[in-house]
Amino acid sequence: MKLSLEEGTMAVRLARKAIEEYLEKNKVINDRYGGVFSEKRGVFTTLIKNNDLRGCIGFPFPIKRLDEAIIESAISAAVDDPRFEPVRLSEMDEITVEVTILTEPEKIKAKPQDLPKFVEIGRHGLMVKKGLFSGLLLPQVAVEFGFDAEEFLSQTCMKAGLPPDCWLTGAEVYRFEGQIFKEVKPRGEVVELELSCR
Repeated sequence: MKLSLEEGTMAVRLARKAIEEYLEKNKVINDRYGGVFSEKRGVFTTLIKNNDLRGCIGFPFPIKRLDEAIIESAISAAVDDPRFEPVRLSEMDEITVEVTILTEPEKIKAKPQDLPKFVEIGRHGLMVKKGLFSGLLLPQVAVEFGFDAEEFLSQTCMKAGLPPDCWLTGAEVYRFEGQIFKEVKPRGEVVELELSCR
């Protein structure tokens, strides 16, 4: 079930509230909503500052209620992304919040060389697993960087800390779709992002 724009707006507002309350009061909010928010869903929260990534963390699989998953992923994106310093409360005036609601990742059952045929840029995100390593890239990443399917597979392997050709050498590849809601500007109107391949 897709979310309506109203639900997507609630999701983004919840993510921002979770971050700001945590940064200001060191408190995890306990807001719970009904409807789709009580369903288990995978979700990622992405923080963007001046067009640059400032944090992105989430749950690929539907293991938590959506409202709970949004709160946890939002706080983690702000303070636990190992690539960045923790976000400071004062930065939240310059950060736009983006929430991506995921469909459950499905394993692509195909010969390795045929995998690119099953990856649609602008529609699919990817997750790669091999041994203890795993990595995930959201659908918007491929569009943003102009990747084709092969490059997207290679980049996901590298995100997992694996060689770029790991998708050809036995790694498990999963695909999923994402519904993306984001603020137009910090604390501004929320829109649903339609991805199109370039």
